[in-house]
Amino acid sequence: QVQLVESGGGLVQAGGSLRLSCAVSGRTFGTYAMGWFRQAPGKEREFVAAINWSGASTYYADAVKGRFTISRDNLKNTVSLQMNSLKPEDTAVYYCTAGGVPGTMAVQYDYWGQGTQVTVSS
Repeated sequence: QVQLVESGGGLVQAGGSLRLSCAVSGRTFGTYAMGWFRQAPGKEREFVAAINWSGASTYYADAVKGRFTISRDNLKNTVSLQMNSLKPEDTAVYYCTAGGVPGTMAVQYDYWGQGTQVTVSS
């Protein structure tokens, strides 16, 4: 069983930065693609970023490209999301997820964390 625990969320002013982390249990972390999704109140869960098993390939939603960076450490079983130049529209619950491929659809992932709240004030 794979368990994911997010941390690093909080309240930040527009233009600021936050770094989300996701600690993953399980001995097979290095075989999983990892992703970050977010869900704002009243909206569908949406893709943010993904990274393949080795970290060599990364993918981003257009809304965050150039501002967010996903990375992973396969020795520490962690994946991170560095978020810069935050905007009020980035406000959402952010979820860490693991699956077989670094897809952009939630159904492509098998395991989910409980989420961490990010609030960006204007």
